[in-house]
Amino acid sequence: MWRRVKRSFGISAPKLSVRLHIPWYLRWSMTIPFVLAALGLAWWAYGNGLELAGFHRGETQEELSQLREKVSTLTLENRQLSDQVAQYERQIQIEQASAQEISKQLKNLSDENARIQDDLAFFQNLTATRGKEGELGVHRLRLERDKMPGEYHLRMLLVQSGQRVKEFDGSYQLVATVLKNGVKATQMFPQNAAENAQFQLNFKYYQRIEQSIQLPQDVQLESIQVRVFERGAREPAVRQSIGLS
Repeated sequence: MWRRVKRSFGISAPKLSVRLHIPWYLRWSMTIPFVLAALGLAWWAYGNGLELAGFHRGETQEELSQLREKVSTLTLENRQLSDQVAQYERQIQIEQASAQEISKQLKNLSDENARIQDDLAFFQNLTATRGKEGELGVHRLRLERDKMPGEYHLRMLLVQSGQRVKEFDGSYQLVATVLKNGVKATQMFPQNAAENAQFQLNFKYYQRIEQSIQLPQDVQLESIQVRVFERGAREPAVRQSIGLS
């Protein structure tokens, strides 16, 4: 016990210091100004360092503002130009469609004009070479492949010679000669012409005919014979054949 007392109050006892107690808010109120001053000094030194290095914040902000305005202007101009391009594209498409339609009409008119001139020359020649009164003939017979496989298109002009002819009333029939597996065969369109309204004829001087037929794709067409019947007759009044051109 005595040793503990000597150790605490004797010469070898630890030193005792007396400090003034300062409240925490006073300590902070004295520390914060120094901290703020240090920050301000650092900011000032940073700004001066940037200016010494050639970097001016005010000019940079102004340049950034100008760049933003340019970006906004260019974006607006780009949008306007895109709208104009789309409008021009639509206009070009309309003009191209119109040009194609006009070109198609011109071609049709040109073909029609050529056909009319051909018809005129044909009828002038037919008038000059008068045939037998009331004679029936098949003229300008043509056979062509159509767009679809196995489909064929036939054109012809039926004409009665003379000026005092009676009206022709009847029908026509197409007889196709085909080759299948090396064997020839015939197919008739229609089987009974008198019962098919599509193959009926009724004219006085002439009648233009266009007819399409469909054959199986595994057969080869060699020729077609046109048979023209008067109403009630069993034998054709006219027969004429044509091969595939």
